[in-house]
Amino acid sequence: MPKTLFITLPVADLGRSTAFYQALGFRPNPQFSGADGAAMVWNEAVQVMLVTRAKWRTFTQRPFPPAGSCGLMLSLALDNRAAVDAMNAAAAAHGGQADVNPMEDHGFMRTRDFADTDGHLWAALWMDPAAMPAAS
Repeated sequence: MPKTLFITLPVADLGRSTAFYQALGFRPNPQFSGADGAAMVWNEAVQVMLVTRAKWRTFTQRPFPPAGSCGLMLSLALDNRAAVDAMNAAAAAHGGQADVNPMEDHGFMRTRDFADTDGHLWAALWMDPAAMPAAS
């Protein structure tokens, strides 16, 4: 099996979360989806498993983080600046929150951060390593 990253996220409303991730460009994988979880494919190396809070409890009894807190941010590299803006707009249009942090544009890199319908943080980013300033 190739090296793959599986990200599992607890969600309050599986249908709403599945629709949100589809709007961002993730594809559902029905083979690994059911009443308590939905596998969402970003690409062959990255998949997000959205699970109900009840299913999440079968994985761990650790407490859910308080609303508004942040333990991590996941970043998705996109093809261009316009794709970064489009993903941010799609997040806002489908129940998420756009621009939870100030947008950054350094010329060679652009990022816009958003939260999904459950407050999980993501960054949409584009970078052109060839255009990076030389290290001093």
